[in-house]
Parts: sequence; C-alpha cells; structure tokens
Amino acid sequence: MSAVVSRLRKPLINGNKTYHQITEDLISPTEKTPTKEWVIGFVVAVAVLSFGIFCILWTIWVGIGSWNLNRTINWSWDITNFVWWIGIGHAGTLISAILLLFRQKWRTGVNRAAEAMTIFAVLCAGLFPIIHMGRVWLAFFIMPYPNTRGPLWPNFNSPLLWDVFAISTYLTVSLLFWYTGLVPDFATVRDRAKGFRKKIYNTLSFGWTGSAKHWQRWESLSLVLAGLSTPLVLSVHTIVSFDFATSVIPGWHTTIFPPYFVAGAIFSGFAMVLTLMLITRKLLHLEDYITVEHVESMNKVILLTGTIVGVAYLTELFIAWYSGYVYEQFAFFNRALGPYWWAYFGMMFCNVISPQFFWKKSWRRNITLTFFLSIVVNIGMWFERFVIIATTLARDYLPSSWSLYTPTWVEIGIYLGTFGLFFTCFLIFVRVAPVVAVAEIKAILKSAGDQYIGDDAKHTQKSHPHHLDTH
Repeated sequence: MSAVVSRLRKPLINGNKTYHQITEDLISPTEKTPTKEWVIGFVVAVAVLSFGIFCILWTIWVGIGSWNLNRTINWSWDITNFVWWIGIGHAGTLISAILLLFRQKWRTGVNRAAEAMTIFAVLCAGLFPIIHMGRVWLAFFIMPYPNTRGPLWPNFNSPLLWDVFAISTYLTVSLLFWYTGLVPDFATVRDRAKGFRKKIYNTLSFGWTGSAKHWQRWESLSLVLAGLSTPLVLSVHTIVSFDFATSVIPGWHTTIFPPYFVAGAIFSGFAMVLTLMLITRKLLHLEDYITVEHVESMNKVILLTGTIVGVAYLTELFIAWYSGYVYEQFAFFNRALGPYWWAYFGMMFCNVISPQFFWKKSWRRNITLTFFLSIVVNIGMWFERFVIIATTLARDYLPSSWSLYTPTWVEIGIYLGTFGLFFTCFLIFVRVAPVVAVAEIKAILKSAGDQYIGDDAKHTQKSHPHHLDTH
C-alpha cells in the first residue's frame, strides 16, 4: 500500500526530462548571452552597490559623526542590519545541510541558491562591524596574533570578539560546503566549453572525472561538511544573541535569546531563499525544476518557524510581566506603546500573523502570495532587530539621557549598498554556475523511481495497474 501512495505524490521534476534535457536546461544559462532582464538587474545592482561604496567612503572621510548615533543609541541602524544579514546568511547552509543529512529529495531545487545566499549575506553582514569601528584600517586589531604592540590583545571576554571567530569559522565551512557541491557541475560545464573557458572550468573542477572513487569521496566530504555546519549554525547565532543577552540591559538580559535568535534566523533565511528561488525560477525559466512542491515544502517550514518565533515573543512578554521587575516591564511596555510602536506592531504582523496564511494548502501553493509573504517576512525580521536594539537603548535608566534615533542618508545608503553587493554577487553566480544542482537533479531522477514520474507515465500506470508493486 505504501508503494502505491508514494507513486501518487506530485513529481519534483516536471516534464519527463531526460539526462540530456536536464543538462541543457540547467547549464545553458551559463553559456548563452545574458538576457535583457539579467542585464537590467545587474546594472541596477551595480548602481546601488556604487552608491553604497560612496557612502562607506564618505563615512571613512568624514567619520562616524556622519551617522546619527548618540550617547544613548550607539548601536543602531548598522548593528540592526548586521544581525539581520547574519540571520539570513546563517540559514542558507543549515537548510542545505539538514535536508542532506535527512535525505530529503526536495532539497535539490533549493540547496544551491541557499548555499550561495549564505556566502553573499555573510559578506554583507561583515561590512557593518568593520565600518562601525570608525578607523576601518585598524580592523586587524581584533585578530589575536603575535605583534609588536606590547600588551594590546583582544578582549576574549567580549561576545563581540566571539562573533569574529564564530562567523569566520562558519564562513569557511560554508564556502567549502558550497564549493564541494559545485565541483561536479563545473566539470559538466567544462566538458561542454571550448578554449580558454574550458581551461578555467577545468581548474575550478579540480580535474573531476566522474569516477566511482571521485563520487565516493564527494559524498563523504559533503556529509562531513554538512555535519560540521549544522552545529556551527546553532553556535554562531547563539553567539550573536550573546552580544545582547550577556549585558545587564532590561529587555536584553534574557535566557530565551539564543533559541529565539536561531529560530528567527531559520525563519528569515527560508523566506529569503524563497524570494531568490521564485525570482530565479521566473527569469531562467526553471519551473520544471523549482516546482510548486518545493515552494509548498518551504512554506511549511516558514509556518513552523514563524509559529516558534511568535511563541518566543509571547514568552518574552509573559516573563517581563511575571518577573515583577519594573525595569523589564517598562522595556516591553515601551516597545509596544512607546515612540517606536509602529516597528513593534509591524514586527508582530509580519512575523506572527502573515505566516499563518500558510495553514491553507492552496495558499501555500500560490506562487504570487508566497513571493509577497516572503518579502513581508524579511521586512518583519528587520523590524525585529530594530525593535530589540533601538527601542531598548532609547529609554535607559536615566530619563535625562533619553533620546530618539533616525538614520541619516549615509546609513541608509550603506544599507542599500549591501543589497547591491548581494544581488551583484548572486547575478554573477547564476552566470558562472548552474543555480540548480545538475548532478543531484539527475541523482533523484535515477533513484526516486516512480515517485517522481510525470503525468504521461502516471496515465500508463493507471491503464496497467498490475505493474504496481503492492508488497
């Protein structure tokens, strides 16, 4: 009976593809002349990136005074954006690694975009702490290496230093995991290329031949890196949460932050992967490989993690009330009814209310609604970071030092510039490598059997039901 049920599942690859068709569909975007849509997107991304670079140079030339920081809110827009980008980035590799470890077939449509998203998002995030130092040319001071500066060593008691090690370690493992998955596909591109392009891809593929030994080592390395990156994701965002939780500031000094930050990172990461997937699916005409089944599976995870985040919000409110600690109670009262109330209620709507639409199956499978809500979730997660940082710092113990914060055009420009960097990198990536893993798509076509057959083959089975294995 289970075999019959499995054969009735929707296919993860549409169109009854052959191996050759899969290769043509997924490799050709790296070979053909860029489409008009790609060129327009690339020009816009580079223009936004250029404006962001100008704002960074302006900050270095003029100083941090070009930002609207003050003595009360000295963490503001930049650290908000740092934590937001880290949240997005740290879910990408986790998505791919967890689905690989649990042998989920539907990972094939999302893993490559998720892994690439991790790399580019971490690059964007890393800009903000360096710029926030003020003297960016002294960023090497945070690295603990033997030097001639006497007793000047990093403060290992600071969670900000833990960030440096956690994020750099995670970036290294993510790069290896991402590149390992690309090697067989680089070899496929190499075998179709000519001239200098062939030499480049031969170097990128490390002489891959597709022998049994190569595949065996590739599988082993992928599993090892997936096993390493999964706990690293949990540790990295836990450490980011320690930036806040190890302080004594009301609203931050709470033990729920580590799991709450991890759940929020997975939540926002899945939403960003969906946004990228749906854009790529449309522009590169990959509807047969990034199917509605992939979208529905992603939406189920967003519904689950969004509900976890909602429970965390309510737990925070309850603990603040139950503690009887007047400063903690005021911190949450100020978040909801203070001058930044719009950010708090925006956060609640985007992160708690909007994912609940996915309880209905037809809405989970609606591409337009999914794309809209994935953007809404990312906006909500930015609001969450802003609420945690700005509203908490705006009202401290001394009413005489209370103040409000609004970003200057320089801060907004740097934030927009990171979007330019992210999409510039992603658009270059889709021109250099297949955005869907060719080798893994072929693997599930080979191993999945009738579970992923197309409509024509299903019709044949209905006509000849004795072919079904009911044992």
